[in-house]
Amino acid sequence: MKFNWQVPKYHLKEFRAKAHDYCVCIPVINEGTKIQNQLAKLKELSNQIDIIILDGGSTDGSIDEHILLGNHVRTLLTKQDKGKLSAQLRMGFSYAIEQGYKGIITVDGNNKDSVESIPDFIERLEEGYDFVQGSRYVPGGGEINTPLSRKLAIKLIHAPFISLMAGFRYTDTTNGFRAHSSVFLQDHRLQPFRDVFDTYELLAYLSVKAPRLGYKVIEIPVTRSYPKGKIPTKISPLRGNWLLIRILINLFFKRYDIKYDVNKDYSDRGLTKEEQ
Repeated sequence: MKFNWQVPKYHLKEFRAKAHDYCVCIPVINEGTKIQNQLAKLKELSNQIDIIILDGGSTDGSIDEHILLGNHVRTLLTKQDKGKLSAQLRMGFSYAIEQGYKGIITVDGNNKDSVESIPDFIERLEEGYDFVQGSRYVPGGGEINTPLSRKLAIKLIHAPFISLMAGFRYTDTTNGFRAHSSVFLQDHRLQPFRDVFDTYELLAYLSVKAPRLGYKVIEIPVTRSYPKGKIPTKISPLRGNWLLIRILINLFFKRYDIKYDVNKDYSDRGLTKEEQ
């Protein structure tokens, strides 16, 4: 149930009826042929999972309606509000929960990830896991052309810090290829539907809170492939690194955590894991 959810305004287009218990939410903005190639791969999985596009305001024609229809996309959500990745995820999570999905898989829309691994995420959700992190660095995982600076940042800074905060050993914490149970996302102690989650904050926050709140967490192998040569990016390395460091600092000081008002009625809230 909603409890003071802060969700960006968005435009909704539904092309198909809900057909499955699980959906994949794909945040995009001007991904060009990358998202089109990715959707062509995902089309083969549309008999197992519903496909939902979370558009941040693309203007390149890459997700025109005929392209989405041809690749069996169920829904297009187009953000018409402020915010970046975390805002797109909030609108996607909100829509998916309202639609009654049992679990939500997320994957970037830049065609770098092994979307053929999606059935493995579904299997783990069916087994009762609430947070499933895809990793290049567990047995069976793979990486192709990962920039050295990113690899070092993940292995030496980001993953160790998130693991320490979470009390769970992660190996690939910046990877957006993951799955979430709807029960976890609705836990009133989590409350991910807040405007404080605007850029990349929600990724780190969910990684830390899932094990801390007693949810069942696992990493599973995936492959992430970068093109050869200069890596195209929508954000400068300097600004991106500062954003990640700032988020880690805020996590350490618990600035994203919920502060409860003892006089407030929390009766209209999601169930915790213990209350299921």
